[in-house]
Amino acid sequence: MANLTLVYGMRLLPSDEVAEVGDATVKLKSGRDAHVTMHVLEGSKEEIEKQLKTSLEAFFDFYPEI
Repeated sequence: MANLTLVYGMRLLPSDEVAEVGDATVKLKSGRDAHVTMHVLEGSKEEIEKQLKTSLEAFFDFYPEI
């Protein structure tokens, strides 16, 4: 299998400050664009960590061939 690249970003902001979250665009070497769906997790540090771990595990379930 070829090497893979996982594209992600994280930033903590006050919950009441976030008005909207959009997709992120990744420019590919072919000249095409790929889009990354951004996800929002809210709660305490512990709740966010738990949600993030669950989300990451679920993400790789979409790619059983890896």
